[in-house]
Amino acid sequence: MTEVIKISRLNKLYDDHKAIQDISFSIEENKIYGLLGRNGAGKTTLMKMITAQIFPTSGELLVFGEEPYENSKVLNQICFIKESQKYPDNFTVRDILEVSKSLFPKWDKEYAYSLVEDFNLPLKKKNRGLSRGMHSALGIVIGLASRAPLTIFDEPYLGLDAVSRELFYNRLMEDYAEHPRTVILSTHLIDEVSNLLEQILVIDKGRLIIDEDAENLRGKAFTVTGQTAKVESFITGKEVIHREPFGGLLSATVIGRANDKVHIPGLEISPVSLQQLIVHLTKGKSDKQGAMAK
Repeated sequence: MTEVIKISRLNKLYDDHKAIQDISFSIEENKIYGLLGRNGAGKTTLMKMITAQIFPTSGELLVFGEEPYENSKVLNQICFIKESQKYPDNFTVRDILEVSKSLFPKWDKEYAYSLVEDFNLPLKKKNRGLSRGMHSALGIVIGLASRAPLTIFDEPYLGLDAVSRELFYNRLMEDYAEHPRTVILSTHLIDEVSNLLEQILVIDKGRLIIDEDAENLRGKAFTVTGQTAKVESFITGKEVIHREPFGGLLSATVIGRANDKVHIPGLEISPVSLQQLIVHLTKGKSDKQGAMAK
């Protein structure tokens, strides 16, 4: 497959703070990626480098085979919708859509206005009067209608209720099926989007700790619960990423695939969701870093 993004040994330093540390990975065309991690992990810094808003300190970063900085050929193919998206206060929703039409060569005006109806956005309302949810919905409209070959959503759902978030996910998948492109979703609502994602990238303390096919990652860990002595015996020699004692019981999360057909008396084995797995892997313990990276 064609590489849309190729990153090799990328670093970003702010004074003595290492925001991104020696990251290498590639992103292929026409796939949906999840860029996940805790606040301050380095996700936004990485996205800003990909979209040429800030410069790397060192390393190689290519987008569509070229360096993105001051490169209109590359930047015209990117739509970056971020949490703090800014538009002029006196612009109406309609004005913002008209400006967007001039920015994205593949813009679909008819589709944009159908999304406006879906999200009940007031076309004549000025930007300064929009609620946080309306701002998020407007960003989603622009991101989807741009049909940009590389579309990046950074926490696109803030202020949206569950119904509106579900609408976003449905419209994204419907349009992606008809107009494939590369989509990067950066979100904390991992379980909500887990079924959309094809590849998972997890950043922790500036380092890439997971780069794996989403299907392979699902079910890659399980939790075993029971009397402490029995659990300790069961997990001996296994890779344990989380322990939670309560009374005389112990719950332990283990890397590996549980055999659903095997019943172990006194122990309860349950699956671990993608969100739980990533939470356990990004709690800051150094022995976990790199445990799941390719």
